[in-house]
Amino acid sequence: MTIATPRTAPAHPVLPDAEAATYAEWFACLSEPTRVRLLHAVATTPGGLSVGALTDLLGISQSTCSHHVRKLADVGFLLLHKEGTSTRVTVNQACCAGLPHAADAVMGLLAPRPCCPEDVPADVTVRAMEPRDWPAVRRIYAEGIATGLATFDTTVPSRATLDAQWLPDHRWVAETGDENNREVVGWTALSPVSARECYAGVAESSIYVADGHRGRGIGKALIRQQVLAADEADLWTLQTAILTENRASIALHHAAGYRTVGIRERIAQVNDTWHDTVLIERRADTVTCPS
Repeated sequence: MTIATPRTAPAHPVLPDAEAATYAEWFACLSEPTRVRLLHAVATTPGGLSVGALTDLLGISQSTCSHHVRKLADVGFLLLHKEGTSTRVTVNQACCAGLPHAADAVMGLLAPRPCCPEDVPADVTVRAMEPRDWPAVRRIYAEGIATGLATFDTTVPSRATLDAQWLPDHRWVAETGDENNREVVGWTALSPVSARECYAGVAESSIYVADGHRGRGIGKALIRQQVLAADEADLWTLQTAILTENRASIALHHAAGYRTVGIRERIAQVNDTWHDTVLIERRADTVTCPS
């Protein structure tokens, strides 16, 4: 994997003319409510429908139905198949799958994102986690649990559990203080999402900052080290799920090139209360990193 080098880009990137024209045709075609209803009817019917069946289902005339079918077919949303004297209409899966991509492109979500925060505090040192750090790491984990925003865990996992779970080369701690009095004030670690070979480059991120040290840029220093090391190791996707209430963590990850994938509603229950999480991910090929 090649890490992208910084590129000189216009202050306001412009969508290419050809892409803009294609997406405009798509959105214009779907600006008519009957076409949206028609496309939905076809997309949710395995094997498609005949024009006659669509006419009856939507309660419109056959000429009106044929007109809207043709408009949707012209931009690629529908496929038409002659069956004797009738026409069967099926959805074009490739075109429909591209619709969310078009929306993301127009909203700028597919543009290269920042690699990692640059404004990290000078008095924070990030180094590889060592055996002597385990007491501090587990203490900070407990402080995160106490916030009610960092994790669904209610007790700190054992050292053996965490040691088995985390990737050996992707464990980092942040320190502050002078040479004679260093204090571990945060940590980050990556865990493999699967043992299957096809997911070898996908890892899940955890970042915790000690109580009394939050808001000082320690998270920025940790996530910067995390993503630079992950890129160097050819990890192509980093992901994590963050409680929707934890806006600070979401903003931190966005600053490191993560993007929001979606909301996982009622994903876990803690103390009889259901919680949602924001699923976010960082693709190494969609961020601009220093060489």
